[in-house]
Amino acid sequence: MIGIVDYNMGNLRSVYNAFEKIGKRVDIVKDAGKLKEYDKIILPGVGAFKDAMESLEKTGMKEAVLEFSRTNRPLLGICLGMQLLFDKSYEFGESEGLGLIQGEVVEFDKSKFKSRLKVPHMGWNEIFIEKKSPLLNGIQNETYLYFVHSFHATCSDKFIVAKTLYGYEFPSIVQKGNVFGFQPHPEKSHDEGLKILKNFMEI
Repeated sequence: MIGIVDYNMGNLRSVYNAFEKIGKRVDIVKDAGKLKEYDKIILPGVGAFKDAMESLEKTGMKEAVLEFSRTNRPLLGICLGMQLLFDKSYEFGESEGLGLIQGEVVEFDKSKFKSRLKVPHMGWNEIFIEKKSPLLNGIQNETYLYFVHSFHATCSDKFIVAKTLYGYEFPSIVQKGNVFGFQPHPEKSHDEGLKILKNFMEI
């Protein structure tokens, strides 16, 4: 069973609907105490990092997600959910994250852009695969996926599964053991995105 963590941040329904398209029943989980009953969980998110962490704390989901991660069952963070996996973010000041992957979340540095690119990074862009991951089985290098974000992760290369170029390279898919992070939106990335969700089901 797959549970989608509901902590009052973002549109959970699009992730839920994507799993329906591939014929997989998933649950939206509001009760933190029930998270441990699932085989896999997804941490989605849209919005500000600080607000998301406060909501995770208030709903009891912060400790529930951390406890789940210690069981070695698969956990997938999507978009803001991926950023929450890291140690800290500098969005609207400095905020502590879940600390499941060592690294930080920073704003796009437009001073490094060689052309006029807009922030947020919004639309279709390529992933450049750095290493194998079960999340990317059957996914070709330079596949286009859909992004919407103004901040990105920085971390050690050992956690980076794929990078994306937008002004400069940034980590777009990460993994540390059973914890996976996905900056683009697989649920909005058509057939290739659905294939990635299928891969998560099979991990």
